[in-house]
Amino acid sequence: QVQLVESGGGLVQPGGSLRLSCAASGFTFSSYAMSWYRQAPGKERELVASITKIGSTNYADSVKGRFTISRDNAKNTVYLQMNSLKPEDTAVYYCNAARVIVTLTYNYWGQGTQVTVSS
Repeated sequence: QVQLVESGGGLVQPGGSLRLSCAASGFTFSSYAMSWYRQAPGKERELVASITKIGSTNYADSVKGRFTISRDNAKNTVYLQMNSLKPEDTAVYYCNAARVIVTLTYNYWGQGTQVTVSS
């Protein structure tokens, strides 16, 4: 049974930091690209950051220089370190695992964790 369990969300003041974690199970974690998405109220879900199975990273322009994605294949966990948080970072953050094998796409989602940036 595939599971992605996010944790680490919460309420933080502007300028503060949070570290999100996503613990994966039920699939070969090291073979999957991992990503963090977010969805704010009334907005579409957007890609925040991604990391390939070999560690290459990609970030949305809005978070470059503030957020860092990393993975620990030994712990089957992906992280999102979020610094210098802004009110516009407020959203539900979702963990995603994705893999394409020839014509087959495997795509898994976590349940999400709320991040609220407010004074």
